Amino acid sequence: MAIQKLYVDRKIADFSQVSAIARRLDLTPEIVSDPGEVYHHVSTAADPVKKGKSVLYLTYNRGAFIKTCPGTRSYTCCGYQILHVGTYCHMDCTYCILQSYFHPPVLQYFVNHSDLFKELETIFADNTIHRLGTGEFTDSLIWEMWTDLSNRLVPAFAVQNSAVLELKTKTTAIDRLEPLSHNRKTIMAWSVNTPRIIAEQERQTAALSARLKAAAKCESWGYPLAFHFDPILIYDGCEADYEDVLKQIFSHVSADNIVWISLGTFRFMPALKPLIEKRFPKSNIVYGEFITGLDGKMRYFKPLRIEIYQKIITCIRAYAPRVLIYFCMEDDEVWQKSLGFTASERGGLSKMLDDQAIKKCNLYIK
Repeated sequence: MAIQKLYVDRKIADFSQVSAIARRLDLTPEIVSDPGEVYHHVSTAADPVKKGKSVLYLTYNRGAFIKTCPGTRSYTCCGYQILHVGTYCHMDCTYCILQSYFHPPVLQYFVNHSDLFKELETIFADNTIHRLGTGEFTDSLIWEMWTDLSNRLVPAFAVQNSAVLELKTKTTAIDRLEPLSHNRKTIMAWSVNTPRIIAEQERQTAALSARLKAAAKCESWGYPLAFHFDPILIYDGCEADYEDVLKQIFSHVSADNIVWISLGTFRFMPALKPLIEKRFPKSNIVYGEFITGLDGKMRYFKPLRIEIYQKIITCIRAYAPRVLIYFCMEDDEVWQKSLGFTASERGGLSKMLDDQAIKKCNLYIK
């Protein structure tokens, strides 16, 4: 989806990045003193979610760039840290929480990178392992078309020893990553799903085959990889489809170069249901066997989650017996019945992932 309108916060209008992004978009920026002008433009559209995907607002981050991932005490959290470079996404997945998370949804990019790198310097200097990613409130690589962010982030992570950067995407926007010095401190990660789900529920995203070809290219450039099956959606025949996805993954890349694989079934806040029904009337993903989870989100009935997890894990183990598999926001019962252990039995999920980053990404602490 093309960006049709470019707004710029008056406070950062003179930043060199602003003019560079405007040139790449071939748009004349409209300078605004109040973000309310942007929000009004988006929120008064017939479909604000769709409108927000065609409007880019360049501004500055008024808060912290590095945030702790919002977990829930009732479920095992991974201790991931968000590198908050921007918000929203121009792709259009039916299940995306971002379409109800931001009010109104606006594609924002923060240009006060001097503040960002100051925070990173503090992280790099504190002599503890950190796992950071830019893919929580946005897709990590949608900004490649317009900005030089990865050109700065990847080399910055390459020259330190205690932090790893994960760039998670549903795109194939990797070309500018090839010449960068990364020292295996940047993990290239893809959200993956079955071709049926990608075609029906993930508008404007790259096909599975294209994502895996991009992953293979990144591996050839020396990058470590990760894959995230999230959200796993349950439908008739999904087990065979997910097994085929795994077959394709391991025909494209080496199991030894995968840092981790995460699994998470579809879950959603109740407020998202009417939005999905309105925007995607042909989608039936909100009509499964759901219960209310401990975090207030609708989740598949636990035995269904465990069953699909067990089948996917068995398939992964056939190709990659030693790869680290973990769950995004599941409880000890699901861990035990699906993987045969709980994260706490192995020191906690954060430690498991930190140890894997040390092993696969050349990290160490003094």
